[in-house]
Amino acid sequence: MAKALTIKLTKKQRQQLESVRSRHPKAYVRERAAVVLKVAAGTSARGIVNAGFFKVRDHETIAEWAHRFEKDGIKGLLIKTGRGRKPSFSPSDKE
Repeated sequence: MAKALTIKLTKKQRQQLESVRSRHPKAYVRERAAVVLKVAAGTSARGIVNAGFFKVRDHETIAEWAHRFEKDGIKGLLIKTGRGRKPSFSPSDKE
């Protein structure tokens, strides 16, 4: 049986996450903050997936977000630079 996912938040961390969940300009960061708050409230990763609160995500993805938050705080919820699809051509190639 898998170990239950738990996060203990300080009052300051909870306030930060609530602020990010409500006000961050990037939707994906708001979603991740909301997920971390749900995990901290005792909801399992599978429970979050099954409840359908958010886009369909794998429970392992939710666990990864929670672990990255524990390790790096709010910065851990951001997509790192250099990730994602690279452009098929550079604007300087037009010349």
